[in-house]
Amino acid sequence: MSFDLFRIVKIISFKDNRLRALIHLTGERTINKPDNISETSAIVDFQTHLENLKQRGLVQQIDREINKDTELHPLVRWQYRGGIPESRRKAFLFTNVVDGSGHRYDIPVVVGALAATPEIYTIGMGVPAEQIGEKWMSAIDNPLAPQRINEAPCQEVVITGDELKDMRGGLGRLPIPISTPGFDAAPYFTATLCITKDPETGIRNMGTYRAAPKAPNRLGVRMASRIGGAGGYLHWVKYKERGERMPCAIVVGVPPAVAFTGPQKLKIDQDEMGVAGGLMGSPVRVCKAATVDLEIPADAEIVIEGLVDTELLEPEGPFGESHGYVALEDFNMSMEVTAITHKSKPVFASIISQVTPSESSVIKKVAYEPLYLQHLRDHLNIKGIKRVVMHEPLTNIRKLLFLQFAPGTPRDEVWRGLKGASTLQSAIGKLVIAVSEDIDPINPDAIFWSMAYRCNPAEDVQISNFRAPGHGPKSERAGLDSTMLIDATLKHVLPPLALPRKEFMENARQIWEELGLPELNPEAPWHGYELGDWESLWTKFAENAAEGRWMENGQNTFERRKPDIKPETPVRKVPGTEKDFS
Repeated sequence: MSFDLFRIVKIISFKDNRLRALIHLTGERTINKPDNISETSAIVDFQTHLENLKQRGLVQQIDREINKDTELHPLVRWQYRGGIPESRRKAFLFTNVVDGSGHRYDIPVVVGALAATPEIYTIGMGVPAEQIGEKWMSAIDNPLAPQRINEAPCQEVVITGDELKDMRGGLGRLPIPISTPGFDAAPYFTATLCITKDPETGIRNMGTYRAAPKAPNRLGVRMASRIGGAGGYLHWVKYKERGERMPCAIVVGVPPAVAFTGPQKLKIDQDEMGVAGGLMGSPVRVCKAATVDLEIPADAEIVIEGLVDTELLEPEGPFGESHGYVALEDFNMSMEVTAITHKSKPVFASIISQVTPSESSVIKKVAYEPLYLQHLRDHLNIKGIKRVVMHEPLTNIRKLLFLQFAPGTPRDEVWRGLKGASTLQSAIGKLVIAVSEDIDPINPDAIFWSMAYRCNPAEDVQISNFRAPGHGPKSERAGLDSTMLIDATLKHVLPPLALPRKEFMENARQIWEELGLPELNPEAPWHGYELGDWESLWTKFAENAAEGRWMENGQNTFERRKPDIKPETPVRKVPGTEKDFS
């Protein structure tokens, strides 16, 4: 791909325990698990991963009849737009799928099995969330070349020739859902790895690109052609110059660590298959495609092989895009399907994209955040940087970034961090806001509070021009975009936050729970804390008040009365008014 996002800083490689799934051509799957295996090691088969999620209670199985064209994605969408906490989202497995004409499919559909939540993503990666960035860096610096095998589970069933031209023999045999019913022009493959190969160097690219059935043996494929776009598009340009059609394999249902390489931005000359092997800790098993000159993941659920026309483009869309707007009709690539291969009992994988939060945004967010933090902390040596958060709801993580800094971080370091985060990728960081450690970057209300009381727009806001517009709707788009950087950190001492101190809130919560009141989901800040402007006298006042001795406070202030003072004059500005309880 087009940008070396991950080769930011050299990380010492590590070897993790791994779970190897031995896939037999009979369809039987057994697990060879060493005694010292980690429970979170990456796995090498999609259905093994799905079974792992089931055992953890992370799969909602739906056995009633569900229409893939009108009901399937809307049903899953409710867990993102229905006020359900992120921690309660699940993968949805549909076992009784029909289409708008009433046709019934014998292939189940799963949505959310890759990244319905960050927890599901980390299970697929095989490491805790705090190790995600390190694992990506290690995989990029220590790729494992794929292992070629001759007999592959993904080719237990092979469909070619005239059978592909029949509606139920070709693409129509697959339960491809409509992602945005009411707007999308067709069902769409969404959880894809589109494999192409540079005709000059032979280096592979694996990208996650959408694809829409146009006929039983024809697909419309969209590979981003913008700056920083798709590596597959760059291959297409080379095939076009040669006057040849481009071989392509669209793979569905691969091990999670393999699937996660598709949306990432690696160097153009880096083979994502090797990086995927590094993520899994073992080589990706590959086989020769049935009808095109490509290697494909041997343990995939379904593979669509074909040749992409480099002479004629075909209208494609509309389709609800990951930037949250419907992409209108564009001329995009047309692919003739030359083979469909799959396991004898495959599962069709789809992802929720469109308006965020979504499965698509989780896949990117969980990987990008630690990598941005590593870039700022380890490559740019930004002092005081604690956390990078990409805003997800509606904005799709790319446009709005939050940087969290430790107390007392020098302002020049804050500004170096703001500029470093906004320039790492052309498409990420339109609005970058720095906050202090006491502000929860996930809570928009806390962000607004910080901007309202800790930011002077005349001094703490910078705007720069000439930013690439990035991923977004094309309607009425005019030229380049710009960047806004905001320093909303605490720059001087302030009085305490006006909430009860932590110990009083914790005690009250115990009483709340004893009374059986509705379950609490605390949002920071939920207790008061000091911000530097506070005197020991006032601590004593507060202690007296809490213990019922408020009259002692009144006696203290009575003895400090003064004449000829304007109301609301701060006590500290009047000499000789200090009086402690000593």
